[in-house]
Amino acid sequence: MSDNYAICVASELAISPRQVQAVRALLDDGATVPFIARYRKERTGSLDEVAIAAIRDRLAKLAELGARRGAILKSLSERDLLTDELKAALDAADSLSVLEDLYLPHRPKRRTRAMIAREKGLEPLAEQLFAQDDTIDPTRLAQAFIDEEKEVASVEEALAGARDIIAEWISEDTHIRSALRELFTSKGTVRSRVEEAQAEAAAKYRDYFDWEEPITKSPSHRVLAMFRGEQEGALKLTLRPPLEGALTLLRSLAITGECLSVQQVDQALEDGYARLLAPSMETEIRNAIKERADEEAVRVFAQNLRELLMAPPLGQKRVLAIDPGYRTGGKVVCLGAQGQLLHHTTIHPTQSDSRREQAGKTVRDLVRDFEIEAIAIGNGTASRETEAFVRGLDLRSDIPIVLVNESGASIYSASEAAREEFSDVDVTVRGAVSIGRRLMDPLAELVKIDPKSIGVGQYQHDVDQKKLKAALADAVESCVNGVGVEVNTASAQLLTAVSGLGPTLAKNVVAHRDENGPFRSRKELARVPRLGPKAFEQAAGFLRIRDADNSLDSSAVHPERYELVERMAADVGCSVRDLMNSGALRARIELDRYVDDSVGLPTLTDILEELAKPGRDPREQFEVFSFAEGVHTLDDLEPGMKLPGIVTNVTNFGAFVDVGVHQDGLVHISQLADRYVKDPAQIVKVQQRVTVTVLEVDKDRRRIALSMRADPFAEKGSSRRDEPGKGARPQRDWVVYPPTRKESS
Repeated sequence: MSDNYAICVASELAISPRQVQAVRALLDDGATVPFIARYRKERTGSLDEVAIAAIRDRLAKLAELGARRGAILKSLSERDLLTDELKAALDAADSLSVLEDLYLPHRPKRRTRAMIAREKGLEPLAEQLFAQDDTIDPTRLAQAFIDEEKEVASVEEALAGARDIIAEWISEDTHIRSALRELFTSKGTVRSRVEEAQAEAAAKYRDYFDWEEPITKSPSHRVLAMFRGEQEGALKLTLRPPLEGALTLLRSLAITGECLSVQQVDQALEDGYARLLAPSMETEIRNAIKERADEEAVRVFAQNLRELLMAPPLGQKRVLAIDPGYRTGGKVVCLGAQGQLLHHTTIHPTQSDSRREQAGKTVRDLVRDFEIEAIAIGNGTASRETEAFVRGLDLRSDIPIVLVNESGASIYSASEAAREEFSDVDVTVRGAVSIGRRLMDPLAELVKIDPKSIGVGQYQHDVDQKKLKAALADAVESCVNGVGVEVNTASAQLLTAVSGLGPTLAKNVVAHRDENGPFRSRKELARVPRLGPKAFEQAAGFLRIRDADNSLDSSAVHPERYELVERMAADVGCSVRDLMNSGALRARIELDRYVDDSVGLPTLTDILEELAKPGRDPREQFEVFSFAEGVHTLDDLEPGMKLPGIVTNVTNFGAFVDVGVHQDGLVHISQLADRYVKDPAQIVKVQQRVTVTVLEVDKDRRRIALSMRADPFAEKGSSRRDEPGKGARPQRDWVVYPPTRKESS
């Protein structure tokens, strides 16, 4: 990496080049983002994961730019087209668009109209016309270029060929393209029109049948919706500025006088814009706003995923889990405190009285026999009826009954991982196990599922899949390492996300554990096949061993600092265990005494905090949530009702809330708060408990409009827009979103 890259990234992120260089060196050495953020604070100046990831991603983009620059220089050099001036311009190019503009005139291309005109010997004519000399008569000048052998039969054919050459010059001019690109970006308009032949079939896009708005104000979710409509053949999109504004700009840049030649140049300019420049610029702008929309959608998805993964865990409790259903009944499993499957059966609480009575006896017996401490019920089909049934069984009051979001459970139950773990039971039983484990530890269970199947995204199937996968992997890695992993109980899928491990080493850890019994210390990890010093360095601090021989093995203190902690304990005359158990002893430690070339106050402070709460879980405390009684279906909803709900998804246009009727409702961004809200994530997050007011219920389209405003009906009839002082398309952005809960699963 060149020093210029470090300076560039440092300037963009408002940090020092030294920090960029340090992060780059650590990444090149195989360090992960969580490891760098947690255990190398002195080297990076205490940069957090967000800043480190931003450096990594920006350096990758600059590397791509450098690779493209190298390919262009090689191509030009091989064709003897590389001049000193062109090389200097290419070396100075700071973006891909500038780089491609410089290369455009020299790019190998298919035979163009301008090429054909040059073959006919018309380039000198084009040069004289483009000079716009007021002493030239284009008609008389063109007569000299009539040549039957070259297929130039008339003055008009000669002038037309010259105009083709001028049009290409204009379209390839670096300064003109730069100015026009700015115009497209700042003054361009997204126009969406219906493809009449598809109007009936594409009814879900009807809000975009006649729609336009400035490119600068088109949010990511609307961009992605319109692009999806175009891809499906329902819509026709254009992304251009007003024609007259574009031509005026081009004339100001290309026309220099008022003579007869100007008429020819002006015709070439109009043709060049319509045929070459406008399509080229529109493609660029499409790519640019699609990239912007993708980045925003990916950011929203990753943020939602993080909130979902970090949902409060119930903890190690004995759980009875039910995957409810009508016709086939509810699949019931009993899980041990470690999540192991102890028993499974089927109940039919929504059928005949006799079956209902038998189901009640079965549940009561299981709760007694397996000493059940909590009951988890999937929130899919028949969930509210099953919940009401279980609540009516008069079980112990200290047993919480919790509805659990089951999105993606069916994906897991049919996965290879589920088949390996539960080869002797069918997919419905595996799904019930997943529901119960999600209550116990959402993070440990959800990492087994492709994040795209969890249902907290925004047009996730329309965005750049490579970027999406990388961002979601970052979110999973950050959450798993932030919480820490109990190495003796973790699944291979959970261990895969631990810094430095990956799929192969994770399987090796599980295999070694199964063959040799639980790990008694972190040192024993070195015995795992292929888990070398580098992997140990990256992973050890994030792996926990409860009741280990060394007390520090259950904490986030890295083994490389054990000797330091032992020295601290010796200096205050106690054992490490005593130091961890006594705040008074820790208060006697003078951190400044332990600062040296390898460790500074940031790491020492982290160590002291970790000694106070070893292996602490950063997730919030679990609290039981219940939906409103008597509200089970859309038919039970009425405008004005105030209901408890759980946020299931946050998008740029609002939040979706589960109120317990098998269909999430939308709180549009204009209804999230009494004040103006630019970003819904400022107000709500996934899994947050909220109180909402029902505004409207559309039973035919299964849509529920909700509000979180104090007086949601105060402005009924007026419209608030998602911009200050303007006003609202309350549900315009729900056109093709969200997917039904079935689709999410």
